[in-house]
Amino acid sequence: MSRPFVFINMAMSADGKIASANGKVSSFGSRSDHARLLELRTKADAIFTGAETLNAQPDITLGLGKKEKDLPIRVIVSGRGHVNQKHKLFQSMGAPIVVLTSEQISRKRLKEIEAVADTVFVCGVNSVNFRKALQFLSKKYDAKRILCEGGGKLNDSLFRAGLVDEVNLTICPLILGGKDAPTIADGTGFKRLADAAQFKLHSRKEVDNEMFLTYRAVRKP
Repeated sequence: MSRPFVFINMAMSADGKIASANGKVSSFGSRSDHARLLELRTKADAIFTGAETLNAQPDITLGLGKKEKDLPIRVIVSGRGHVNQKHKLFQSMGAPIVVLTSEQISRKRLKEIEAVADTVFVCGVNSVNFRKALQFLSKKYDAKRILCEGGGKLNDSLFRAGLVDEVNLTICPLILGGKDAPTIADGTGFKRLADAAQFKLHSRKEVDNEMFLTYRAVRKP
C-alpha cells in the first residue's frame, strides 16, 4: 500500500447514534469497549479526531493512559482551524500534536494554533485534502497505520475519499434516537447506493451485552 492503513474505531448505540441529539459526546461503552479502544491505539502510529469531537470532550488526551515509548502522534482535523487552544490535550504530556487544516483558516487562528501545536499542516483549498495529509504524515512521522476516532463528519470525509481500510464498531445495548443525533458517518454522504463505501465482515465478538465488529474494505475494480 502506497499510503498509510486507515482504520476507524467507534462505539454506537443499537440505532447507530454516537451521541445524543444535543450533540453532547459521552462514553456509553463499557470497560471492555474502553480496553478495546486502548488496544487499537497501540496498533496505530497516529490518532485522528475532528475538532468538534475534541471540543465536545474536554478531558480526552488521545493517549494510552500510561507512559510508553513510541506513542502515536495526535492529529486534530479542522478545515477552518476551529480548535480550542486551551483544551486539556495541549496541556498533556505525550506524543507530538499535529493539526490538519485548509486554506480556509484565518491568519490569526493559524498563528494561535501554531503556538500550541507541534505541527500545523495546511492542505486543501476549501477542505482538508486527506490524501496529501496522509502523504505528509507518512513522510514526516513515518506513519504507517492511522486510527480515526471520529466524529461523524471526519469519518464521512475519509469514507468519501476512499481512504478507510477497516471499521471497528462496538454496538452498545441502548437506543438514543433523535433525527439530529450524530451517527458514525455524518456530513455529505454518498448520493447513490452504487457509490457507497463497501465493506465485508472480518470478525465479530460478543462480550457481555456488547458486540464488537470489524469490517474490512472491499475495493471496487
